[in-house]
Amino acid sequence: MFYRTEIRDHVRVAPDLFGLDVKVAIKKELQEKFGNFISPEIGIVISVDDVKNVGEGIIIPGDGAAYYDTVFTLIVFKPQLQEIVYGSVSEITSFGAFLNLGPMEGMIHISQTMDDYVNFSKTNVLIGKNSKKSLKPNDLCMARIIAVSYKEPTSPKIGLTMRQPGLGKLEWIEQEKRKTAAEEAKAARAGKKEKGKAEGKEKAGKKGKKKSKGKGKKKK
Repeated sequence: MFYRTEIRDHVRVAPDLFGLDVKVAIKKELQEKFGNFISPEIGIVISVDDVKNVGEGIIIPGDGAAYYDTVFTLIVFKPQLQEIVYGSVSEITSFGAFLNLGPMEGMIHISQTMDDYVNFSKTNVLIGKNSKKSLKPNDLCMARIIAVSYKEPTSPKIGLTMRQPGLGKLEWIEQEKRKTAAEEAKAARAGKKEKGKAEGKEKAGKKGKKKSKGKGKKKK
């Protein structure tokens, strides 16, 4: 999920930036510091959003730079368990597929690509044995995050699944929606038909009762 995160920290501004506006100089330093920055606490930094507040600068003996107590915001991507994500297939392998999520990639094990037995073809396509569904590079998909690992801090790993309802290749999702809509419409028509039959029987029963009452009356 994408977040705007507010952080307070002392930012070091090098002497060669002293000629710039303080906020501009601090933003340049922050962009340098947080470029390609990844951590389990913050996530993956996409950009430095804004420098909101700058306190008084201080100089540390032996260091010609100035340090500013600064409040700033970052745009970050921090994957969350059970989160639903959208992306395109970047690669197909014999053990699964990789989904490009923008800031990073997630991996879908072959057993999690669809609710079917899956074969890997020589043309780098995953094919469902019974459903005949196919998954290939550049296909657009919806998946759910089922694992997040920061074991390698600079290269976090994301595990994904597409076996649950409402997930998978967008084409499959649309097909499932049309199928569900058709089944619901069929059930609704069947319900109306049964209701019509029941109402017809009820009317016929009432007419029968009226006739029997009329026959039972005696003339004076």
